[in-house]
Amino acid sequence: MTTLAIKTNSGVRVVEMNRPDSLNALNPQMMDELAEIFISTASDDEIKVIVLTGAGRAFSAGADLAASRDYTPKHGLAGMIDAMVDFPKPFIAAVNGLGVGYGATVCGLADFVIMSDKGRLRAPFSALGLTAELSSTYTFPRLMGRQRASWFLLAAEWLDANACLEAGLTMEVVPSDQLMTRTDEQADKLAKLPLASLVKTKQLIMDPLRAQMKASVIAENDGLAELRGGPANKEAVSAFLEKRDPDFASI
Repeated sequence: MTTLAIKTNSGVRVVEMNRPDSLNALNPQMMDELAEIFISTASDDEIKVIVLTGAGRAFSAGADLAASRDYTPKHGLAGMIDAMVDFPKPFIAAVNGLGVGYGATVCGLADFVIMSDKGRLRAPFSALGLTAELSSTYTFPRLMGRQRASWFLLAAEWLDANACLEAGLTMEVVPSDQLMTRTDEQADKLAKLPLASLVKTKQLIMDPLRAQMKASVIAENDGLAELRGGPANKEAVSAFLEKRDPDFASI
């Protein structure tokens, strides 16, 4: 693994997105490696819990706009999402810093989110002339309620850790220097329980939701394809490159 650092101990696998110089931005290789590690962990009876976190000061800054186009994906974004949605065991996201785009929406795919007090999330899609992803149009209203989720996905504003806790996006907030200690404690509690019980209970919770989550992913990806390269998206990209505020007044 070149984009991930993996640590396994006592039934818990910690997957650290390890591109700190790029704020753990998601490139095609990381998508493939995340898909591979979720798929392999799903079938490994020695592992009962997976933890996803980030190296450095960010959880993930979202899509890597500077990613090389020379890499040929094996799983791609769709395969990574399927691997996470179908993952049969407990999945904990330990949000150590900022999460933008995917770094926010992946929280809706986790069973539990534990957040550093330095963590904050943003869904910037409207500000980019795009739409949401990773089934967040389905998972976030279920977690946050429709009004809060709609505002979060539409307004492109930041939510700090305490606001995420109040909104239901995280289970708990802990001091940054205690994040992994607390996450390890919670993961260890689950890892001491029988795997069959963990898998069956998660199956009963998730089976009614998975079909709609996957349908939402397809609809969101269709929406992204429709909007990508459109007038608003072009203006947002130009503004970013020119280091100015976008002007959507006539769009």
